[in-house]
Amino acid sequence: MRHGRLFWNVKPAVRRSLLGMLAAVFAALSVAVPVQAETVEVAPGVSVTRKTFSGPANQQPFFGFTDKTPEQRAADDKFVTDLVAATGSRQKAFEETSLRGWRAIGKNSANEAALRFNQAWLLAPEQSAVYHGLAIVTMMKFGDIDYADELFKIARKQPDPLKPLLADYGRALLLGKRPEQARAVLEEAVAATPDFADAWSNLGFARLDTGDKQGACAAAEEAAKHKPSTSVLGDIALLRNRAGCN
Repeated sequence: MRHGRLFWNVKPAVRRSLLGMLAAVFAALSVAVPVQAETVEVAPGVSVTRKTFSGPANQQPFFGFTDKTPEQRAADDKFVTDLVAATGSRQKAFEETSLRGWRAIGKNSANEAALRFNQAWLLAPEQSAVYHGLAIVTMMKFGDIDYADELFKIARKQPDPLKPLLADYGRALLLGKRPEQARAVLEEAVAATPDFADAWSNLGFARLDTGDKQGACAAAEEAAKHKPSTSVLGDIALLRNRAGCN
C-alpha cells in the first residue's frame, strides 16, 4: 500500500506524465509481440488458418476444426467407404460430392454447399475444388473476405483447378471491396480463359471500380461474344449501364 500512496501523493501533472509514459510502454509491448494465428494441416503439405464461425460444425470450413469423437471419425470412414463403393472409385466419389456442392452454390444454399465440400475434403483433401468451394461458402455464409482470400490462394496451387477459379476469386475480391486486387486476378483470368464470359464480365466491373470506364465497356463486349449465361447477360447489361457504354 505504501508504494500506492507514494504514487498518488505526487503532483497531478507529474502523475499524468508518468501514466502517459506507462501507456506508451504498454502500447509498444503490444505492437512488439503480435499474436500468431494458429494453422492446421488439412492435407499433406497444406496448412490453413484455424478459424471457426458460429453454427453447426458441418456448415463451417473443415468441419469447424472440431476434435471429432471416435464415433464421428468412424462415421466419416463409413461415409467414404460407402460412397466409393457406390460410385466405383474415390475420384468418382469426389466428383459426385463436389458436383453436389456446386449445385448447392447455384441454388444459393450455403449450408448444403459447406456440407458437400467438407465431404469432398474427406475424399480428396489435396484437390483444388475443395478450397475453391469452401472459399465461396466462406463469402456466401460468413462474408469473410480475408479467409476466402486465403482459401482461393491455396486453390490456385492445388491439383486440377477448375476453369472458373480465377473468375470466382476475382468476383469475391470485388464483393470484398478490393477492386485493385480483383482487377489483377481477373486480368489473369481472361488471359488463361479468354472464352469464358464470366471472367470478362467480372473484369469489366473491376475495371469500372478502378476508374477505367472504357476498359469496362471493352470487357462487356468481350463477355457478350462468349455465350454468356442468363445471369451474366444481366451483369453485362448492368455493366454497360453503369459504365455509360455506347
